[in-house]
Amino acid sequence: MNNKKKILILNWRCPKNPLSGGAEMVTLEHAKVWVKKGFDVTWLSGGYKNCKKEEYIEGVRIFRYGNPLSIYLLAPILYWFKWHGKFDLVIDEIHGLPFFTPLYVKGPIIAFIHEVADKIWDYMFTFPISWLGKWLESHYFKLYKNISFWTDADSTIEELVPMGIRKKDCIAINCPASNSAISELPKKEEIPTFIFVSRLVRMKSVEEVIEAFFYIQKELPNAQLWIVGDGDKVYYEELVNKVKNYSISNKVTFYGRVSNEKKLELMKRSHVHLLGIKVHAGWCLVVIEAASQGTPSVVYYTSGLRDAVKNDKTGIVLQQNNPKEMAKQAVLLFKNKERYILFQNAGLLWAKSLTWEKATEQSLKLIESKFNV
Repeated sequence: MNNKKKILILNWRCPKNPLSGGAEMVTLEHAKVWVKKGFDVTWLSGGYKNCKKEEYIEGVRIFRYGNPLSIYLLAPILYWFKWHGKFDLVIDEIHGLPFFTPLYVKGPIIAFIHEVADKIWDYMFTFPISWLGKWLESHYFKLYKNISFWTDADSTIEELVPMGIRKKDCIAINCPASNSAISELPKKEEIPTFIFVSRLVRMKSVEEVIEAFFYIQKELPNAQLWIVGDGDKVYYEELVNKVKNYSISNKVTFYGRVSNEKKLELMKRSHVHLLGIKVHAGWCLVVIEAASQGTPSVVYYTSGLRDAVKNDKTGIVLQQNNPKEMAKQAVLLFKNKERYILFQNAGLLWAKSLTWEKATEQSLKLIESKFNV
């Protein structure tokens, strides 16, 4: 007889989905440790082109049905008719929309949310879907009033409380980078080099970084900007045109999607990491990855980002979210070599202090509390 406690993760995407991101990577890091600790973990998600309907990843059993949108409708049907009574805990991972598990799951539930979406709906969809998404978000939290919430940053908890979620029901587990921090400060590029690393989608506000760099190169004429990542093709073309309009094409390099090794190499060689996300960021692992390579970040004051960057220690959290201020602070940091080195060393210590051992120990305690073990 199998006495393993069974956990079901509901997530619109799986780790192998081409559009999966940091949220799926973080979830898998936790889930594979749960498997090693003796839990039976199943992950239900929407499918994608040419995907397998079922497979194991790091010991986690993956099921794919429909697509990342239809899975929200299919999940309660599959849970009730295929798996009803077979799971001891359900993790409802919220990406703008929840799986509304309190309506059909009678056992323990943990809501895993990376950010309160709010204005993200305006970046992801057009009216009326954007309006509907925000309207649903303003109401669905009532269903989760007595549910435990797991998130990445304390600032997200601050945003959950006004939604009716009790602070005592929330836990923030900070996310480490998947790579190790370097042991000594690296050799940087000979010319001032700034970098942006993320998916090229509107909610990342890459145009803010490009505009900031336009001002940066006025102060540092030989500066260059590296943009690392791929994404929406239409948005990418808009970014390329923006660079042309600013007459800085010879100073900006679009690398597209690169390997993890290449990404870390570029981070290590660059001087300052820039991130101008104007909406909720959840946590943003690239900030920790940059710090682990001796590269401070200059970021907008946004939930998640203001947790991942320790202001005036590992980087700068701007008090005014605009490209001119980003440029000003980035140039000041680059020119002040003593301050820059202090930020580098503090960033390395910060990245080293965040470990998967600590993070998964916290998530294990959370799920075990639901089993009373």
